[in-house]
Amino acid sequence: MLLSQMPSNLGTFLSTKIVDPHRLQERVALWRAEGKTIATLNGSFDLLHAGHLQIIYEASLQADRLLVALNSDSSIKAYKSPKRPIISLEYRLQMMAALAFVDAVTWFEETDPRALLECVRPDVHVNGAEYGSNCIEAEIVKKHQGRVHIVELVPGLSTSKILEKIQALCAS
Repeated sequence: MLLSQMPSNLGTFLSTKIVDPHRLQERVALWRAEGKTIATLNGSFDLLHAGHLQIIYEASLQADRLLVALNSDSSIKAYKSPKRPIISLEYRLQMMAALAFVDAVTWFEETDPRALLECVRPDVHVNGAEYGSNCIEAEIVKKHQGRVHIVELVPGLSTSKILEKIQALCAS
């Protein structure tokens, strides 16, 4: 369902949180003018699950505002698999925007978020433990006096593990 097809109050609410990448600098400038700190978190967030909720929530505690940046469908195909994503960007944006502890959600076409982070210059960038503090984002974040915050993963809760369980169920 497109935002324009949703009940007007829900579509309006979600659309205020979904930020076109070309308008991202405006949102960041507004937050900075208000004296707010910014945390960023990026990923595909395909098949949103409880493990995702944990990292998103913890990210929201790191600053005044949380910006979540989603990989576009084409970038997920390029770095994960031609069979992914399971959920298209439009719906992943809607689900992310619906979370109360997410202040804004945007997307990026590249396979990594460094250009976006250069634009935002977050105070804190949050990443899962599987990427570690020396993640590809670290150099950009630290260059602008930000820090990287690592969140431990919930064992067994990853999109890959969920897909493996589904495949095992289908095979049996």
